[in-house]
Amino acid sequence: MPCSVDELRKLLSDKDAYNEFLLSLEQVKTQNNLRDELRKETLQLARENLEKESRMVELRNQCRIIRTTELAAAQEKLSELQRRKEETLNFYSASSHFQRLQDSMNKIEEESETLHKQLLDKEIDLTTFVQKHKKLRTTYHRQALIVLAAKTSSS
Repeated sequence: MPCSVDELRKLLSDKDAYNEFLLSLEQVKTQNNLRDELRKETLQLARENLEKESRMVELRNQCRIIRTTELAAAQEKLSELQRRKEETLNFYSASSHFQRLQDSMNKIEEESETLHKQLLDKEIDLTTFVQKHKKLRTTYHRQALIVLAAKTSSS
């Protein structure tokens, strides 16, 4: 847009005329329209984000609850596994084996006493007594030898 010298002087001296001329330029109009569109889109996105904020907070809380619940379940399972591990280690420990052998020997000793009482009360005959007593005593002495061997090898 070619301008005369008077028009150029007017633009230099009159601020309103300068602004009016500037806003009439096609490039400036395009830039202003783009700016207005971007501003509208930004405001729309901001509104949409604000609308979604409560859902995001709710989802964050649900995630926290799920994480806490899963952690608690995993810790509970870990505790149970550790407890079972301890039980297994205790069951197979040397002292546990000694105790079970000792308990078994005590039980055999009681059975031998009961068998002996049955013989004295004539509830069983001598042949039956000898067979059962021999079997009990053999088991008892085998277990006693195992205990003795273990004690000497651990000393």
